[in-house]
Amino acid sequence: MEELSVAFTEFVMTSLQVIAALFIFAMGLLVLWVVVSYVLDVTQTQQAIRRNYPVIGRFRYLFEHMGEFFRQYFFAMDREELPFNRAQRSWVYRAAKNVDSTVAFGSTDNISGTGRTLFVNCTFPTLGEDAVPARPVTIGPHCKYPYVTASIFNISGMSFGAISKPAVLALSAGAKAAGCWMNTGEGGLSPYHLEGGADIVFQIGTAKNGVRDLEGKLNDDKLIEVAAHPEVKMFEIKMSQGAKPGKGGILPGEKITAEISAIRGVEIGEDAISPNRHVDITSFDDLLDMINRIRDVTGKPVGFKMVVGAPFQIDDLLKTIIKRDVTAAPDFITVDGAEGGTGAAPMALIDSVGMSLRESLPIMVDKLKQYGLRERVKVIASGKLVTPSSVAWALCSGADFIVSARGFMFSLGCIQALQCNKNTCPTGITTHDIKLQRGLNPQAKSVRVTSYVNNMVKEVGIIAHSCGVKNPRALNRTHARVVVGSGRTIGLDELFPEPESLVK
Repeated sequence: MEELSVAFTEFVMTSLQVIAALFIFAMGLLVLWVVVSYVLDVTQTQQAIRRNYPVIGRFRYLFEHMGEFFRQYFFAMDREELPFNRAQRSWVYRAAKNVDSTVAFGSTDNISGTGRTLFVNCTFPTLGEDAVPARPVTIGPHCKYPYVTASIFNISGMSFGAISKPAVLALSAGAKAAGCWMNTGEGGLSPYHLEGGADIVFQIGTAKNGVRDLEGKLNDDKLIEVAAHPEVKMFEIKMSQGAKPGKGGILPGEKITAEISAIRGVEIGEDAISPNRHVDITSFDDLLDMINRIRDVTGKPVGFKMVVGAPFQIDDLLKTIIKRDVTAAPDFITVDGAEGGTGAAPMALIDSVGMSLRESLPIMVDKLKQYGLRERVKVIASGKLVTPSSVAWALCSGADFIVSARGFMFSLGCIQALQCNKNTCPTGITTHDIKLQRGLNPQAKSVRVTSYVNNMVKEVGIIAHSCGVKNPRALNRTHARVVVGSGRTIGLDELFPEPESLVK
């Protein structure tokens, strides 16, 4: 027993000596780092803070970087953070996890804030047994293969390349189970889009990835090849997007793998920067020519995505359509707001260019009515629509469908780390680093995607029933009011009154 005690004492003493030696070694390294940093800081001339406050000044840049991550957890209030506040993110997380999304003790939102939408509850709301599912809508009735879907809430364009393989797999499988569609984004059609079996909207960006020839021009054979997949239901020409109106897609070189290079037809490791517009579309006549060419070649509905800069642009488009024929019109128009988006973009564009969806969506719907094209052209709303209230607002404003990208990123586990434009996304959603992707399990996350869609439709239905209608598609502008500068509200139907038809 005494021998064991002596041995244990010797072990403890040896361990303490090792720890002390390691501590002294670490302190030595720290002192060496301080000395070297001091010399480097006082001799460099690029940064005034480091030169005037050597060593200590370095922490300023560390704190500035770490502030992005800690601010949302420790300092920001539930409703004040941008681009999405904690309350918005939390609702998506709970909906995706299919857990209780109720809250207690009143709203934390400022219901009197200017621009806030409030819904008009009915004295006699719709009973549960009287509610009905959303009706199916036909897109492209004159096409050889029209697309019929009842889905209200769908996945907006996110390219394979901008997001990772496991993210695409999860979205595809989740969309299939939820019965909604998935937009490929401008990066082309990958095997992972098809693997889940979801309905696909193939987006044609300005670089025409996946459907171009060696010179970068639109290729009919490639279109036929893409359209041959039964999962591909529609084609969308991307004219502009909310994150960067007037600038093409930007995929940093560090995110371009060999596989992405093959799908897109771009160089490995080099930034893939799409033209800021389609070089072969210089007018609305050219746009209609391309729409009809793709529709004739594929037999499937074709539309386009745009950020509205001013109402006269819509007039110019619709006048061009009327001069031709109603059948020449796009089958749908995706109206993207200037509220930003998932794509990497210059701050000058993401902050200051384009009309907000809050203004452009009702204007687009009204212009289509004026020109007698509302039934012919379906309207898809895009732009920061991630919660039931925002989706219900879009339906009240006249949208036929709603699409979201960032909402679905949250459903996959996005923590708004603001690393989308780099290859360092900590959740594995927007990175091609295999070690970071490991944390994103497609099977588990696909269930969350499905739950997000289902709970979105359920809660939009709750708003609709409160307004006295039987399904979300029955919502209209009489069911919403907007808070104006005085703090009072005005009906959405008064803010955007029914337009007078120009068609005699």
